[in-house]
Amino acid sequence: MAKAKKAASKKKPLILVSNDDGISFYGIRLLVDIMKELGEVVVVAPSGPQSGMGHAITIGNTLRLDETDIFKGVKAYECSGTPADCVKLAKDFVLKGRKPDLVVSGINHGSNSSISVLYSGTMSAAMEAAIEGMPSIGFSLCDYSPNAEMEHGRKFIKQIAKQVLDHGMPKGVALNVNIPAKSKGKIKGIKVCRQARARWQEKFEERRDPRGRRYFWMDGNFVSLDNGQDTDEWALNNNYISLVPCSFDMTAHETLAELNASFSKMKKA
Repeated sequence: MAKAKKAASKKKPLILVSNDDGISFYGIRLLVDIMKELGEVVVVAPSGPQSGMGHAITIGNTLRLDETDIFKGVKAYECSGTPADCVKLAKDFVLKGRKPDLVVSGINHGSNSSISVLYSGTMSAAMEAAIEGMPSIGFSLCDYSPNAEMEHGRKFIKQIAKQVLDHGMPKGVALNVNIPAKSKGKIKGIKVCRQARARWQEKFEERRDPRGRRYFWMDGNFVSLDNGQDTDEWALNNNYISLVPCSFDMTAHETLAELNASFSKMKKA
């Protein structure tokens, strides 16, 4: 009995890996490699890019799930759906009742700080896991260059993942972790932050295809509305890794009392 208990205590944690850049992207390869040092890894990731999908799920269309040997020695599946679909399928089909000790998503090619978290497919996988009561982390690199270097974040990614494995997470919370580009210099450390107030200011360029049909190409600029030194944007601008705890509860709790008082004064119809 004692031997059985000892063996059980040494059982490797189960880690589910997903992303939004697609299963063949080099960011997920690095993340899988890091997670293999910490536990048993299972991958369920989109078959192609799903950036900017937010928390979209597939309704009314078929979902396909195919096993692949893209990661040596790791059970992996590519899914035709969104990152949120991947986590749902992993939970209900692939893992067959086994609950992951940790779900990680990424490493995303580009920042998911501030308002970008709302549009992020990377964070949607992490948030879907949080909804299901699983500790989760989304990792992103703040570098959009085609050959962005990600290796410099390895030790920090491992440290953050191990911290969550060892100590857990509050229920319903996912961590949004953003890593400065290597070109910014040596990373100074990790800052636990709040999400900066900001927005994307879009602009649409009207174009014509070879047949003369009109189409639009979206571009935009990131506009910061926050000068606080406790935000993810401040941390990243000062070469710290930002770590923001996120919740799927979007209630503006600070306004409840004010709105309740205001609406209670309305005349009954």
